[in-house]
Amino acid sequence: MNQELLLSWRRPCLPFPTTITKPTNVGVVFQPIRATLQTSVDEKAEILTAKEKRELRNVKREENKSYNWREDVEERLLKKPKKQFNSWKEELNLDKLAVMGPQWWIVKVSRAKGKDTVERMMQALAKNFPDAEFQVFTAAVSEKTKLKNGKISIKPKPLYPGCVFLNCILNRELHNFIREECEGVGGFVGRMVGNTKKQINKPRPVSAADMEAIFQEVKEKQEATDKTFEEQQQLEILEKKSLPLSDKKVSKSRSRKPSGPVLGSTVRIVSGPFLDFSGTIKKLDRKRGSVTVGFTLFGKDTLADLDVSEIVEEKK
Repeated sequence: MNQELLLSWRRPCLPFPTTITKPTNVGVVFQPIRATLQTSVDEKAEILTAKEKRELRNVKREENKSYNWREDVEERLLKKPKKQFNSWKEELNLDKLAVMGPQWWIVKVSRAKGKDTVERMMQALAKNFPDAEFQVFTAAVSEKTKLKNGKISIKPKPLYPGCVFLNCILNRELHNFIREECEGVGGFVGRMVGNTKKQINKPRPVSAADMEAIFQEVKEKQEATDKTFEEQQQLEILEKKSLPLSDKKVSKSRSRKPSGPVLGSTVRIVSGPFLDFSGTIKKLDRKRGSVTVGFTLFGKDTLADLDVSEIVEEKK
């Protein structure tokens, strides 16, 4: 056997001492640690059955006698009403609008003859529906203007042109009568309901809060318009008082009728080649001071252009 292939082995040197010391706590008895797992209330609730949960709720309600669970449930039901699943045919039924009671509706009318259209519509409703109650409100502001003759003209200016507010209990019969029988009415303001088979414009009521806002808007704008008109009247009075006498005389003289001959009056020529001829004024130019007088000369009608200073008006 080849000796070069033999490997030499030596005992390894350990970096730590090989002697092991005995533990000092020999004979000490270690007691096992006992721990109890306390489940939370939520974990208990998950473990409890449905019957046990109901019993637990009843116990809590009895402990807290001031708490009325029935009132709490009723309030939740009032806040969250049941969802209604209506078919498209029920959506098209306009008779269900009467369930809401009297509401404000917007009726579209002609802008050109809005006032006349509303009057005719109210007369037709009173005649065909005598037992029903109707209220009409036109959102308009009355504007005042003073005419030249001193009279005051009042004209309504609508805030919502082409719209009239109608308060009534609406149903299919009344809806169709207003939309089809009343002249100048274009229907109600609403939204399209239905499907591809049939669609209609279903009227949408105006809420009470929106109507209160409209009433307040009309009131404020009417007060502002009346105040502006009164201020203009006071300003005109102050201007008349502060106007000097010379300006007043000039204004009076301007308001008088112009003096001198007028068109068609009879005049006599006092100078020129046609002296002492009498005729009538056919044309009159006050700016240039010239007139055209027509008279008879040798049995023929003759026209002569003269100056205003060459004629005198003959008094009857």
